[in-house]
Amino acid sequence: EVQLVESGGGLVQAGGSLRLSCAASGFTFDNYAITWFRQAPGKEREGVACIANGSSGGRTVYAGSVKGRFTISRDNTKNTVYLQMNSLKPEDTAVYYCAAKYYTDSLICRTSDYDVDYWGKGTPVTVSS
Repeated sequence: EVQLVESGGGLVQAGGSLRLSCAASGFTFDNYAITWFRQAPGKEREGVACIANGSSGGRTVYAGSVKGRFTISRDNTKNTVYLQMNSLKPEDTAVYYCAAKYYTDSLICRTSDYDVDYWGKGTPVTVSS
């Protein structure tokens, strides 16, 4: 059974930090790019960061709204992807989802690609002002 399980969400004050984790199982993790998406109340889901598959050395892409504050990384020995979120703002409040997608080109990941193979169920992040 394929699973992506997010954890690490919670309530934090503006300026604070959180680290989200996405634990994968049931598929060949190394072969998949992983993207973190988020969806705020009343807004569309948006991609915030992605990391290409394990063989590419982990090429990363960030949305402009989080660049310089968020860092995505992966540990292929643990089948886990992390999202380190620093300098959090109230507008970062959302449910955060991780998703896996197979690309034939190992260097590719796209935060704009919603046609993924697997989704997690999400973890909520609330940033208070």
